[in-house]
Amino acid sequence: MGKRNRDKQRQQKQRDGRPAGDRDRNNAGWGAGYSEIIKENKLFEKYYKELKIVPEGEFEEFMAAMREPLPATIRITGYKSHAKEILHTLKEKYFKDVQDLEVDGQKIEAPQALSWYPDELAWHTNLSRKILRKSPLLEKFHQFLVSETESGNISRQEAVSMIPPLLLKIEPHHKILDMCAAPGSKTSQLIEMLHSDMDVSFPEGFVIANDSDNKRCYLLVHQAKRLNSPCIMVVNHDASCMPRLQVEQDGRRETLFYDRILCDVPCSGDGTMRKNIDVWKKWTTSNSLHLHGLQLRIAVRGLEQLAVGGRMVYSTCSLNPVEDEAVIASLLERSEGALELADAAADLPGLKWMPGITSWKVMTKEGDWFNDWAEVPVSRHTQIRPTMFPPTDADKLKDMHLERCMRILPHHQNTGGFFVAVLLKKSAMPWNRRHPRPRKDKSQASAEGAAAEAAGPDEEQAEGDSPPSEAPAAEAQTPPEPTSTEPTPAAAAADAAATAIATDPQQDPATNKDAVFCPPPSKKMRLFGFKEDPFVFLTEDDPVFPPIQAFFDLSPDFPKLNVLTRTHEGKKRHLYMVSKELRNVLLNNSERMKVINTGVKVWSRNNDGEQFGCAFRLAQEGIYTLFPYIRARRITISVEDVKVLLTEENPFLSKLSNHAHEQAKKLEMGSIVLRYQPDPNNPEQPQCPIELCGWRGKTSIRAFVPRNERMHYLRMVGVEVFLNKQGRGRDDTDASEAPEGSTSTGDGDGDADSKAQEGISAEENQDGLGKEENGSGANGTEPVSST
Repeated sequence: MGKRNRDKQRQQKQRDGRPAGDRDRNNAGWGAGYSEIIKENKLFEKYYKELKIVPEGEFEEFMAAMREPLPATIRITGYKSHAKEILHTLKEKYFKDVQDLEVDGQKIEAPQALSWYPDELAWHTNLSRKILRKSPLLEKFHQFLVSETESGNISRQEAVSMIPPLLLKIEPHHKILDMCAAPGSKTSQLIEMLHSDMDVSFPEGFVIANDSDNKRCYLLVHQAKRLNSPCIMVVNHDASCMPRLQVEQDGRRETLFYDRILCDVPCSGDGTMRKNIDVWKKWTTSNSLHLHGLQLRIAVRGLEQLAVGGRMVYSTCSLNPVEDEAVIASLLERSEGALELADAAADLPGLKWMPGITSWKVMTKEGDWFNDWAEVPVSRHTQIRPTMFPPTDADKLKDMHLERCMRILPHHQNTGGFFVAVLLKKSAMPWNRRHPRPRKDKSQASAEGAAAEAAGPDEEQAEGDSPPSEAPAAEAQTPPEPTSTEPTPAAAAADAAATAIATDPQQDPATNKDAVFCPPPSKKMRLFGFKEDPFVFLTEDDPVFPPIQAFFDLSPDFPKLNVLTRTHEGKKRHLYMVSKELRNVLLNNSERMKVINTGVKVWSRNNDGEQFGCAFRLAQEGIYTLFPYIRARRITISVEDVKVLLTEENPFLSKLSNHAHEQAKKLEMGSIVLRYQPDPNNPEQPQCPIELCGWRGKTSIRAFVPRNERMHYLRMVGVEVFLNKQGRGRDDTDASEAPEGSTSTGDGDGDADSKAQEGISAEENQDGLGKEENGSGANGTEPVSST
């Protein structure tokens, strides 16, 4: 062992010219790891110089930008009514403080709004973590961003990643599919656009967010849940064989076609070199050659499920035309006029981009070039396919208008590299317009089925609604790990969710008893990952509704059928709500779809609530969805009341304003809604409504709001809050004393006996007031202050 350690020290000394023990801590950890990665790749430079995707004379500037760190970018969630208040707080307080700040003699560059993002809701900054730690003002700014991100009011997202959702032009009634959704930043944008009108609790549209990696689906759930939408469903399928879903319409089942599809496919990720340093040493052209087939299959599957008149955005974080223009050209060629490449030049004024190229070559990892398919030797046919080259017919190539594709280069606006194209579907895809073959008799079908099984799943699917394609042989190889949103389904191509094939409703063939004209039966799905709890919809006469209806005086139009729970047996612990359209999807596709999560929590069981008339209390997550239907148990509060409720754990009723106090005295003990309504005549106060869940006790009142949301609302009403190094919330008054009105996080819920007197059982208090699945307290609530 001693000799081995001496050898290690000797190697270390030879590597950096000094003994290992002499290295200081500043050179350890992440910094040391990244400094060893040389940001050079000669093959990368040779490849892109030859392809001329960078304007002449700009290549050195392009490479210099690729070697620079990527600036941090934040986006304010646009659909919430609080967006303007958050923007006002950022501009008037934090950005002004940063603007005149110097750290170590260096003037800090103030954050800048992205010129092309609507309403100044996206900003980028070059502030690093090292700088943030050196200034108390910057530390407050950092904590503000972290807190608002946790509460769903701000998202950290790369600038170019924000482009595809904007080009989809989403409206509240659209049915949207995000094919490769994890980690979920673009999905969050889609949800926000659906909820552009906050007065509508249930937009007609919905978002189905899919990812093939089961574990990444839970990251996707975390992102989506911050927005508390009843119109999002997370599913787990291989995007290249995404199942066809059925919905009930006018008493009959029909195939679901989407109005908008986001197809952000797995890619080699060479546009992310500024943040993913490993790409420098791992990049090779074989990455693109391996992924081209998968990208094409995913895009084809998306177009099959796109409604006529719908719009699909194809995007990658790669600059390689094999992954970009080659896929688009292949789609347009196969569509036989069913698709059109849209001109999106005017959709994002202020965004700098380069038009798509119409001529490119293919290079192997050894550096050999091929101008067209005819030059490729037979030995290379398994790695290089015809679809990787530009069309040879000049007229056909001109009609494709590949120049309408958009390539974003890093040095133009200090961003990452990106590619995006917008496809419009003018008619059904040609292979969907053809009549399927009649189903064979049983003996013949069984013989063919055995042959198909031996041939493999991809060939069997080709008989359904996939196009007769030049299926790239590279698909058979295991592609490298992609750096985009959906991991490569290497072995999952045959094992993930099978395609639920249905006829195109635009060409519904006639059927008769002798020959049944329909696609062959779909294969049985084999699902992997964690076993999910069931989604069980309640009936209108479910016994859980009468006490809730009476206690909260729900309006007659409350959609009881949209309420679901996650258990078949025993007491219902939580009640969730989804939109009517998502309920339709869930009920008609339980056997063909693996649902990871859907719905927003609206009620949670209160163990001793029966004595107050209702066994369920309101959940903060769903209050904006539920509030329009609640006609009782409402208290209108002022700004000062908001401060009292969110800085004190159990304030006495007498601490409320006279108007709120009078309302509270008229209510019995139990769950309540506390609502602040903005006054347009008083611009100094927040101009956004605030709705809080609470509990009316015998002599006191309490707000059940998660800590980060409390901090958000307190900032909205002018109370400055931040966390000290121990993680406790503080205000700017006196951090050492933490007086009333501060936001120091309490360590517990107080005395259990006193809670029982206020209508909260000792058992429930000990359990975190109906502890959530994630282990946090009531709605993730941590009491913010103790009086």
